[in-house]
Amino acid sequence: MKKSTVLVCGGAGYIGSHTSVELVNAGYGVVIADNFSNSEMAAVEGVRRITGVDVPFVEVDCCDREAFRKVFEQYEFDSVIHFAASKAVGESVQKPMLYYRNNLTSLMNIIDLMREFGRRNIVFSSSCTVYGEPDKQPVTEQTPRKPATSPYGNTKQISEDMLRDSVAAYDGLKSIALRYFNPIGAHPSALIGELPRGVPQNLVPYITQTAAGIRECLSVFGDDYPTPDGSCIRDYIDVVDLAKAHVAAISRMVENKSEERYEIFNIGTGRGVSVLELVHKFEEVNHLKLNYKIAPRRAGDIVAIWADPSRANQVLGWKAERSLDETLAAAWAWEKHVRGIK
Repeated sequence: MKKSTVLVCGGAGYIGSHTSVELVNAGYGVVIADNFSNSEMAAVEGVRRITGVDVPFVEVDCCDREAFRKVFEQYEFDSVIHFAASKAVGESVQKPMLYYRNNLTSLMNIIDLMREFGRRNIVFSSSCTVYGEPDKQPVTEQTPRKPATSPYGNTKQISEDMLRDSVAAYDGLKSIALRYFNPIGAHPSALIGELPRGVPQNLVPYITQTAAGIRECLSVFGDDYPTPDGSCIRDYIDVVDLAKAHVAAISRMVENKSEERYEIFNIGTGRGVSVLELVHKFEEVNHLKLNYKIAPRRAGDIVAIWADPSRANQVLGWKAERSLDETLAAAWAWEKHVRGIK
């Protein structure tokens, strides 16, 4: 017996494709919508190969309301997961209007169309960037949000506010915002993973591309921070674990497990890992040496942040399970698959 159907906007992207797999595995119907601005059809094919299900796919830009409306007309679904957003912090500083237009218009269209077609539940992909440089660690959902340090981070804060206000104003709408920490890794099948266009903005793809010889040298930005080894500390969450958190959020809303109509959850491991620690762990797990150098600090980087995931553990019934060793092995297996390395 198939459960209800979920529209996954941005479902050909890194987190979207992994979440689509986990939704199908959990018995949900899935429709993927994506405009391929930062993704490829290969990810949709990967989802289909892993699950053995011919998951429907629509190429559409969520910012194009009339084109997007056709998806609501064509498919029956009662839940939406919104991943369709631009996500590079540095690029957002250089191209703020691109980020405001893309990230906010897409969400406004989703909320309007959900109301128009009577669709109820939305899971929003938020970020720990909303906490800025927190005053104490680990961060809980009660940790105050701080003024955003980038247009990207600001779009996450504004989007959370839009959802909170919409849910308060419009009966029948429910939302869960998942504030993720740093997603890394790939599916154990090596059929889907993170495939950035151009120079990677995130640490692990840069590590794997350096290991594969695509990048000459990995820069570690700063070794003079007030941390045990001087490099920044983050909470690295396996993308498959993160995907399962979205399934837990959907089932919480679909099965009416809560009277709350707008909820927020931190999705992380609860453990801070430094950049240098991650580099050395990758070398150890995959039995190779990385060419890396210490570079000057990078503007806008915060010193340290990691999650207190206990609310997600207790209320959502979700917990990060995959070890850092498994995650880094999967990331390298995916890179080798993409590059045809034996």
